[in-house]
Amino acid sequence: MASSSSLQPDGFRKLGRNIFRSLLAAVLIHLVLSHKTRPGKWPSLLFPILIKNIKYGKHGSDSDAYDAEGRFVPEKFEEIFKKYAHKNANSLTADEVNELLKKNREPKYYFGWLNATTDWRLLYDLAKNKNGELTKEAVRAVYDGSLFEQMTMARENASKKSS
Repeated sequence: MASSSSLQPDGFRKLGRNIFRSLLAAVLIHLVLSHKTRPGKWPSLLFPILIKNIKYGKHGSDSDAYDAEGRFVPEKFEEIFKKYAHKNANSLTADEVNELLKKNREPKYYFGWLNATTDWRLLYDLAKNKNGELTKEAVRAVYDGSLFEQMTMARENASKKSS
């Protein structure tokens, strides 16, 4: 059986988000990705995301850091920062993220715009540093799948220190 993700807001809760935002994020992510990653025409009321088919979740207006086969493209990743990181070559400000979103829009593909905007704004909200910048390391951690684990460990360590 293929590995899948189930509809649970636990990940966002571990990152310190309230139950409403966590549940909303879980529902939206699974609504968008479930039908794209599941085989066949019939939807599942559990809205699973099949990880082995995650490449089918690619949408228009994205950064193209993944190709159509779901492979990471380092050159496209670096291009994000070469094109849009004006203040600091290794991070993006909120305005620079907005510029990236605007320049990557595919004409009249509103679903792609909404997906890209949601992806990048959520990432910025979760991973910006104290200076309000989204670092290259944080963005790379999204692409390699380690961001949530890193952030959860950092939160746990911070709570242990304050105890």
